[in-house]
Amino acid sequence: MSLSPARLERFARHIVLPEVGGAGQVRLADSKVAVIGLGGIGSPALQYLAASGIGRLALVDDDVVDVSNLQRQTIFTTRDVGYGKAVSARRWLANFDDALQVDVSDARITPDNAARLIEGADVVLDGTDNFATRLAVSDACVASGIPLLSAAVGRFQGQVGAWAGHLPGEACYRCFVGDAFDAEDCDTCADDGMLGAMAGWVATFAAMQAIKVLLAGVSAMGEPGFGKLHILDGLDPGMRTIRIAKDPGCKACGSPA
Repeated sequence: MSLSPARLERFARHIVLPEVGGAGQVRLADSKVAVIGLGGIGSPALQYLAASGIGRLALVDDDVVDVSNLQRQTIFTTRDVGYGKAVSARRWLANFDDALQVDVSDARITPDNAARLIEGADVVLDGTDNFATRLAVSDACVASGIPLLSAAVGRFQGQVGAWAGHLPGEACYRCFVGDAFDAEDCDTCADDGMLGAMAGWVATFAAMQAIKVLLAGVSAMGEPGFGKLHILDGLDPGMRTIRIAKDPGCKACGSPA
């Protein structure tokens, strides 16, 4: 695959980076990312994934835009209120870069359809807001052999983890949270509140980590950092990183008994 003169001009600031280069930009153009959830994380993350030149995006969200979303879900405007998030996000992408290939689904992702909705993705970025959905996405990623970026935010703290449970010795998201959260019982930002800029910080960091995973082995951005959970603090600005070990007994990625 080669880049047209117009694409070379558009992504010139990437290409001059030794850590990306022409080969890295071609890799991004040839990649597919599935974004699950187009809320406070998925919305700003999508902006930077699209801006990076990733050639194909799959968008999954069954929700509609509400006026309370506009404080942090940066691709939507008041004109989108009442319309589906997936369709509205596709409209934003068409206005931003009409060369992108975009697949949309307004289905609610479940263990039954997760594998189909992420099919063909090189990376999945999950910004959903409940454990049951996150685990369904994670399990499907393990079964499909697809790396996962899982991001979450609440109030002034966020977390971003890169998971590759399909690989020997690497943890999946279920290794991190266990099996106790398969029910949809997660606290929501409606209950706890959320600073919009905090969602943006977590989302853009997750997008950068997704790009790093895509460029592993092609560019000089370094290792993808699987099994590392980054915890972001917005009140006392900083970040700490912990390593999550693979759980041999994990029902998604552990060794069979």
